[in-house]
Amino acid sequence: MMIRRAFANISSSSSLRRILKNEGKLSELRIGRWISVKSNGAEEAELSGKRFAAFWGNGDYGRLGHGTLESQWRPKVLFPSVFDNQNLREIACGGAHTLFLTENGRVYASGLNDYGQLGVSADDRGYIIEPLEVAGLPKEIVKVSAGYHHSSAITVDGELYMWGKNTNGQLGLGKKAATILSTPSKVEFLTGVTVKIISLGFEHSIAVTDKGETLSWGGGGSGRLGHGHQSGILGLFKSDSEYTPRLVKELEGFKIKNAAAGMLHSVCISENGSVYVFGERAKKKLGYGEASNNSVPSMIDEIPYSEKAACGGYHTCVITGGGELYVWGTNENGCLGIGSTDVAHSPERVEGPFLRHSVSEVWFSMVSCGWKHTAAISGGNVYTWGWGGSHGTFSVEGHSSGGQLVCSLNFK
Repeated sequence: MMIRRAFANISSSSSLRRILKNEGKLSELRIGRWISVKSNGAEEAELSGKRFAAFWGNGDYGRLGHGTLESQWRPKVLFPSVFDNQNLREIACGGAHTLFLTENGRVYASGLNDYGQLGVSADDRGYIIEPLEVAGLPKEIVKVSAGYHHSSAITVDGELYMWGKNTNGQLGLGKKAATILSTPSKVEFLTGVTVKIISLGFEHSIAVTDKGETLSWGGGGSGRLGHGHQSGILGLFKSDSEYTPRLVKELEGFKIKNAAAGMLHSVCISENGSVYVFGERAKKKLGYGEASNNSVPSMIDEIPYSEKAACGGYHTCVITGGGELYVWGTNENGCLGIGSTDVAHSPERVEGPFLRHSVSEVWFSMVSCGWKHTAAISGGNVYTWGWGGSHGTFSVEGHSSGGQLVCSLNFK
């Protein structure tokens, strides 16, 4: 999840069109600044047949990984040579840092390192402007996730490693663990458990096992962990932390296939396509009308069979099995993409008329949320909407309540 400022200004596909010559396939999306692309051909020999990254937006702390602190207002390629000519498998964006996972299971990081979230040795400035390999990961990594100030990696055999900020137990290493860890540490409390999914929020973490069980830990304010705990006003002034992974009992019996952690809320999708939400509802982001916290998972009935979920700072997106995109929550700067900036108290579908340059009917394959912006893939096209630079008006002050076309990879 990305919960920092919206980062990208995108106007058209011209930047990527100059790079990609033949038809490609967009295969991975992580918002914040990154789009991971599989190219079948390119003008630059280095990109030929490579899986690489295109990025844009706020460049402070070196989070973009291109060697400077400059912001990028159009999509720009980060070449495979940065990663020892390895193809990229996955990218995860945190508060002001980024993790890069290569296809051979190595992890690189760049950006802010004030809490050791990069897992590397930073210079005196506390940040790194070019990706460096994360030290201390003993096995091949298959998945990474980045929270506001903490990071995680799942090994090929389902072990979970975490590092970074740990003031509320978000690393799951026990109450006696240090509050800052700059080296990846295995979550020993999950020994014997095979972790398949990990999602990191502001100060909490959610994992799903190979059996579909859901565990959560870290800061529990607002009920974001789903354990039935109560918190203070808006969940901002009272800590209710779990320092080790704890089973979400209300989800027992429901095999979970997808989970996402937001700033103060969480979403899970069961194998039968049901959507469960828990955490802060005061800002109306969980699909309910009343303004109160929900400390145990509750099902949202209005959405058809669902496959994927993404959480922003105060909004939520879900893709159904049929490719429909439903959104709800706060709608600052038009981050819901429904053609207005009105709060959505219940799920609303993002439809073709709200996506510029689109056909009347659109079907989505992937969605990702930033703090106040959203990106989604439809038919090989990347659309973004929301706060400032994320939507392509070349201004960090404006907003877009409808989707802007970033690029099309269906080149002829």
